[in-house]
Amino acid sequence: MTDNAIEISGLKKTYAATGRSPGKEALKGVDLNIPRGSIFGLLGPNGAGKSTLINILAGLVVKSAGSVKIWGFDQDTNPRQSRASIGIMPQEPHLDPFFTPAGSLDVQAGLYGVPKSQRRTAEILDLIGLTDKADAYSRSLSGGMRRRLLLGKALVHSPQILVLDEPTAGVDIALRNMLWQNVRKLNDEGMTVILTTHYLEEAEAMCDDIAIINHGEVVARDSTSNLIGHLDRKTLVITPDGPAELPELPPEIAGKKHHNGMLSFTYQSATTPADAVLHILREAGITIKDVKTQEAHLEDVFLSLTSAK
Repeated sequence: MTDNAIEISGLKKTYAATGRSPGKEALKGVDLNIPRGSIFGLLGPNGAGKSTLINILAGLVVKSAGSVKIWGFDQDTNPRQSRASIGIMPQEPHLDPFFTPAGSLDVQAGLYGVPKSQRRTAEILDLIGLTDKADAYSRSLSGGMRRRLLLGKALVHSPQILVLDEPTAGVDIALRNMLWQNVRKLNDEGMTVILTTHYLEEAEAMCDDIAIINHGEVVARDSTSNLIGHLDRKTLVITPDGPAELPELPPEIAGKKHHNGMLSFTYQSATTPADAVLHILREAGITIKDVKTQEAHLEDVFLSLTSAK
């Protein structure tokens, strides 16, 4: 066994042309290792190849080339074991409207071959907060409850890896917080979690490591802190003590005056010290009432990498 929950090497997927749709190379030789026990972010713009990659992991899409190992099991030689090692919470809530939550979990466990004596239906219902809705028809559940039920279905066979595909898209803050509490609990118990999300602040707060995919290729893969550190940019936000205009600035410092009278100055910290900005303000006769520093965020890294291609 390696230290990786998932090992992907040279993964390619080309969709054949159909009708008016031309063929598309969705993945172009992806190499990616995901460490065991981590919360791993898989980010990228729409059409970057994230969904194709997840569907290959789930066994729903057949790859064109490359190899995939899930929990040490090669997807080609051990398809059942590799599929049993992973649970997928899909983006779209496809549920049978005539099944109850308890019934849905029980059927899903049966599909994975979990014996009745080993099924954790009541435990999972409690985890996702649907115990009081155990016997209600799924069609009567709210949108948030359906999302929780999708999480429960992904857990019925006790997988070592959980994939969350845009799990909090369109849900309220209370549900989002409850979901992340559950995810952190599962991760603390040893489960590896893979997250795709468009909420970059969410990935920044939750993920240990992140890979960014663009046009079917991995354009960055590092720890969250290192990715943010690669973008050497700081911003000083100044609240003047009275009305003030932007002073004349050298080309290495970008300035902006905001509608509320505040002034911001963005610069590369490796080449420009903060004191250089403060010196310019002093020379311009601007008295500072308050000052704060803003560091680069994951969104800045994401945009810098994906806009370049």
